[in-house]
Amino acid sequence: MAFRPLHDRILVRRIEVDEKTAGGIIIPDTAKEKPQEGEVIAAGPGARDDSGQLQPLDVKVGDRILFGKWSGTEIKLNGEDLLIMKESDVLGVIESTDKMQKAA
Repeated sequence: MAFRPLHDRILVRRIEVDEKTAGGIIIPDTAKEKPQEGEVIAAGPGARDDSGQLQPLDVKVGDRILFGKWSGTEIKLNGEDLLIMKESDVLGVIESTDKMQKAA
């Protein structure tokens, strides 16, 4: 089943973090916080401004993003837990170190 978000909404898959602390302590499932990092797997076309022009989104499919702790609506699609959120809930895009080194 294909899913296409509308307007300025995006579909995000959470990226799980390590289950160990830096000191090697294993964190149980009940004590873990939900990750605030994810990957955009689908994006809508964008929002319309006051004049009716389509404003494209700043994020695109494949971007690794950081979002607020309580952002989005959780859904289950094809047995996978995903989030639908507005682009305004995204705090930033995480750039890979390869891209940053090329820019420098």
